[in-house]
Amino acid sequence: GGKEKIINITRIHLEEDAGKLVHEIGSKKLDYSLLDLNRAGVGLMELVTEPEITSQYEALEFLKELKNIVEYLGASECSMEEGKMRCDVNVSIRPAEQKELGTRVEIKNMNSISGVRDAIAYEVERQKEVLDSGGKLTQETRLWEAEEGITKSMRSKENALDYRYFPEPDLVPFNLPDSFIEELQKQVIELPRARKARFIKDYGLSKYDADYLTSTRMVADYYEEALNVLKDKKPDSLSGNFVTAAKLLANWISTELNAKLNASKTCIAEAPVSSQNLTKLVSLILDGTISGKIAKTVFEEMYEKSADPEKIVKEKGLVQISDEPAILRICEEAISESPKAVAEFKSGKERAIGAIVGLVMKKSKGKANPQLVNKILLEKLKA
Repeated sequence: GGKEKIINITRIHLEEDAGKLVHEIGSKKLDYSLLDLNRAGVGLMELVTEPEITSQYEALEFLKELKNIVEYLGASECSMEEGKMRCDVNVSIRPAEQKELGTRVEIKNMNSISGVRDAIAYEVERQKEVLDSGGKLTQETRLWEAEEGITKSMRSKENALDYRYFPEPDLVPFNLPDSFIEELQKQVIELPRARKARFIKDYGLSKYDADYLTSTRMVADYYEEALNVLKDKKPDSLSGNFVTAAKLLANWISTELNAKLNASKTCIAEAPVSSQNLTKLVSLILDGTISGKIAKTVFEEMYEKSADPEKIVKEKGLVQISDEPAILRICEEAISESPKAVAEFKSGKERAIGAIVGLVMKKSKGKANPQLVNKILLEKLKA
């Protein structure tokens, strides 16, 4: 649990994307250059931060947070790999006791957030080495070579003035009235950090679950849709309280569903299991119709056939046995067939009950209600 830190923004401006020169296709270096004008003229927002990011880890968290906000707003998908978000980094170091930052070096050509982290880590070490060996740093632009994991000099800016902004004489400056900004603020949806705080407060989620569930707007929407179905169901059909259900639902999304989506490279919006059906599955577990173990079998089928869990449970007769006389009979059989485990239990080895529970589950084909089995066995064995 790190500390919160505010990174101030120097400016945000809009510009038009330029064309770019292509010097290689894939890993093949060309002996000529191609001109790619596909993105020329596309609106681009550039955001420049103050020099307040103090490590590659902070840079990583900052970019993740920024990406998340822009995605939530629906402004861009922000995939660095697809060029929908780009990032250049300026790195400078200084001795611990010195206020002023050293010579600034700009790094370009990073196409993933982890690439940004690695490039910063490499560049910090490179600059330390230069200074430690008595060398001087020059203000320059370097390229990040991801395959080699190093930065290479691209062009020196020693004599060049930093980019300067010139006001466009034909464009009249205009001020945005506060009322206009306030109006826009009202339209901004709940952003990831606020949503995460609300998930923890209202649904009793752990920080880990809330992190995952608000990691993209699609996942957060899916979760809340599922919760709304849960709220609409008659509260009396749910044993326990709403928070238990909310936590269980979060768990199913962040573990079972997430694992399946990752394996098949599917995004949650296209998940074969609808939020409504996942809620039904969780309700079946909570009201004791099926056990957690049976639920996993049902979930497999739900994922493969986009099926309704209630129908699967009905068709396959997967309802767990909760009537006491039936379970009592199976428990008595299991006790009489496990003299060794019974003796161990009675001599104080409480863990020995596990073997008897296992036998009951086997005899009932996994359908006996586990809470009931434990209750009955303990009553019988302690009698």
